[in-house]
Amino acid sequence: MSTLLLFLPPRPRLCAAGRATPAAAEPARAGAARKYDWALTASDGRQVVREGRSAAAALPAAEGVVAVVAESDVSWRCVELPRAGRQMRAALAGKLEELALDDPEALHFALEPDAAGGDTAWVAITSRPWLAEHLAHLDAAHVFVDRVAPLAWPAEQPRGHFFESHGIGSDGISLRWSHADGVATLPLQGGLARQLFPPGLVHAAQWTATPGVATGAQRWLGTTVAVQTPAQRALAVIDGAWDLRQFDLAPRARGIRALRMFSRTLMRKSWQPVRWGLTGLLVVQLLGLNLWAWQHKRELNARRAAVDAALTGAFPQVRAILDAPVQMQKELDLLRARAGSVGEQDLEALLAAAATAWPADRPPAEALAFEPGRLTLSAPGWAPAQVDNFRTQLQSDGWQLEAGDGRLTVSRASARGAR
Repeated sequence: MSTLLLFLPPRPRLCAAGRATPAAAEPARAGAARKYDWALTASDGRQVVREGRSAAAALPAAEGVVAVVAESDVSWRCVELPRAGRQMRAALAGKLEELALDDPEALHFALEPDAAGGDTAWVAITSRPWLAEHLAHLDAAHVFVDRVAPLAWPAEQPRGHFFESHGIGSDGISLRWSHADGVATLPLQGGLARQLFPPGLVHAAQWTATPGVATGAQRWLGTTVAVQTPAQRALAVIDGAWDLRQFDLAPRARGIRALRMFSRTLMRKSWQPVRWGLTGLLVVQLLGLNLWAWQHKRELNARRAAVDAALTGAFPQVRAILDAPVQMQKELDLLRARAGSVGEQDLEALLAAAATAWPADRPPAEALAFEPGRLTLSAPGWAPAQVDNFRTQLQSDGWQLEAGDGRLTVSRASARGAR
């Protein structure tokens, strides 16, 4: 699935000497003129195919959008999460109030993946108005951000990334260091950074550097580092589990957008086992349906063959079999007629059934009409109770009655159901 990695510009801030950072030094722009650096990945999410800088309305289309927060805009705190349920955000604000420099209401909190109340977990903290403004601006331009992810987060595997930092350190190089105990940005000037990295830890960590500082980083570290552009480094967030879109900044999806977000989520690498499982289940269901249909057809053909064999065995003179049950009934009717026997469709059988059930308080029928299998009797003046009693008597012997317009029609129930 192609992914658009969208780099949110760092928040404006002042340097120690009172000079503004480049982001703060730029004049204020209208929201429509705000531009974002971006990188577009291939469908496998493993390589960058295009990079650029565009306004929100001119960003390239992709199957998924991940906003990447500048590392200087995220701080980390490891706390014991309160058991607050839906009030987790308010509980965190109260718990971190003394540790935060800003007003807790102006801060946005994001919990470690799969963390729950009572756990000791990491909490990512960033500016709430700043992040909400960017998300609203992108939504207005119909760029729907699926996730907001940091470039570095606390993890068991220690990682260090060297990057160019203007005005910090003699060499203009800083180190972003992430490990199980947190995330920090350290200048290479002085001895603090070296005290944190004894030789054993240096060789156990994974090291990367931007192209412009790779030589200086290797000289300071004493070992080789992998060279990565900012876009290449950001590829790691695609498979990362961190998502800062939580609480009041969680995506709200309805209708088509909800379906699109679900499809994007389903196409992520972490959902690959689910996709394989659903595909396998669908294949098994299709194979099962085809096997059941084949078996059902086979049983049906076997029954038809048995009926045909019974017809040809009982009546060898029948050569062309079109409808075995109908042909067998016709042959039986012919045999009965030749033998002079009375059949259920004959007048005698119908008259006997009607006579047996005929009410004692009713005179004989004035008229009757016969067709094979049906006997119609005239019955003017019959009360509904008499008709119901007549029908009940007939049904007990396997006959049925149709009444209406002063007529009573008697027929064999099975014969009518076969029509």
